[in-house]
Amino acid sequence: MDIYDELGVTKVINGAATLTRFGGSLMPPEVLAAMSEAARHFVNMDELHRKVGERIAAWTHNEAAYVSCGAAAGLALSTAACMTGLDEDKRERLPNTEGMRNEVIVHRRGLVQYAFAIKQVGAKLVRIGTEAGADVGELEGAITDRTAAITYFANPSFMPGQVSLPTAIEIAHQAGIPVIVDAAAQIPPVENLWRFTEMGADLAIFSGGKGLRGPQASGLVLGRKDLIEACAFNACPRPFIGRPMKVGKEELIGLMTAVQLYLDQDHEQLMQTYEDQVQLVITAFAGIPHVTARRSFPSEAGQPMPRAEIILDEQALGITRDEAMSQLLGGKPSIALAGAGASGVFVNPQTLELGQVAIIVDRIKEIITA
Repeated sequence: MDIYDELGVTKVINGAATLTRFGGSLMPPEVLAAMSEAARHFVNMDELHRKVGERIAAWTHNEAAYVSCGAAAGLALSTAACMTGLDEDKRERLPNTEGMRNEVIVHRRGLVQYAFAIKQVGAKLVRIGTEAGADVGELEGAITDRTAAITYFANPSFMPGQVSLPTAIEIAHQAGIPVIVDAAAQIPPVENLWRFTEMGADLAIFSGGKGLRGPQASGLVLGRKDLIEACAFNACPRPFIGRPMKVGKEELIGLMTAVQLYLDQDHEQLMQTYEDQVQLVITAFAGIPHVTARRSFPSEAGQPMPRAEIILDEQALGITRDEAMSQLLGGKPSIALAGAGASGVFVNPQTLELGQVAIIVDRIKEIITA
């Protein structure tokens, strides 16, 4: 019995992805220990934020860093920072942005629902192009004296068709406008922690609870020192727009520890473990009638890592993919997988523990042969 058993909450084998609805990722023991240590003392939170930010910035080759309460909070604070700077009057008026630069340019292609965080602080979305993309003329034509920022939602699968990030950065900086890159799920690769800002982006945002394996309620904003200071200016413990986005001392130390662990990892070896798990799935279904298993690349977020794709011949097996997924999720153990196309499922090794691939394979075999 553990706390989840006591509460009657179902524990899930997560073979889908680092999804928030399943708790993101699992923290390493070192992160849990660091958070426990952080919980033992009172500290000045502004000082802790600053010192943690300085350390993470140095590790990731950035000018400055800020730990937020998740990537969405990082996007909200980054947007607020671009609108208010260190102006106390503007800060106090948010989300009322009348008279401010309050427009944020985004591409229709690649736009995600999490852009709500931009509107949450009073900014207005200016959408350019179509679902197929946009050109330089459309970007330049959208820039006005009301433009506060240009924001990109980084996913390699959707970047083709958009104005390239280097071009957008050049155009934006000529107009004195900052560029924000929401790269919440873009770890791996580790180089993304500095790639966007080295490219010239003013701020880059990452989830702390996905690939970094830090606390789920943490995010990381990297980039220009003045804008990072403006993020903190709008954030807790001050009683303004970022007050509900509180980051505890435990999350601050936890994410700092997670970043250090991630940077110190053997990333080639990590990718090889993913490849090995994918191959286990492929081998397990070799020769099974009406089932095809193959390697799929990249991941659902465009990350450079593999997944196993299992395709079912629904008619021959007498069961649909959706019925199989429902039985997986509702069974014991409960197994969460992502759908693949019309009749397949993905097995994502990123969120699986040792031995769980075998459990997933055995359960799928049980279901399709029942």
